Amino acid sequence: MKVTLEERVKKLPHHYGTHLLVIFVVVLLVHDVFGTHGYLAMRRKRIEIQKVNAELERLNKENAALDRDVKDLKTDPQTIRKIAREELGLAKPGEVIIKLPAQTPQEQAPAAPAAPAAKP
Repeated sequence: MKVTLEERVKKLPHHYGTHLLVIFVVVLLVHDVFGTHGYLAMRRKRIEIQKVNAELERLNKENAALDRDVKDLKTDPQTIRKIAREELGLAKPGEVIIKLPAQTPQEQAPAAPAAPAAKP
């Protein structure tokens, strides 16, 4: 009983079909996990999106604070006076401004007590 080539070819899918299907499924799973658009890549992108959203929120809050500062500088006389006094050194008529020299780091630190002299 000699098996012909044609009969062998017909039996190939039945003989190796399960193995090929398992290999194909494993390759698909590996691609879905580690591929360019796989699970790990999507997880990294989600983390990156969260970081960008947090940075955007921080910048929006900073922008709102700067908008309030600009509005105050344009309309609030108290803020305008404060800036004029502190940064420009301006004073109201009749006021005298006395500027003290800035302290150096040596003057700010308290003097350390002298260590007692060692006895011979």
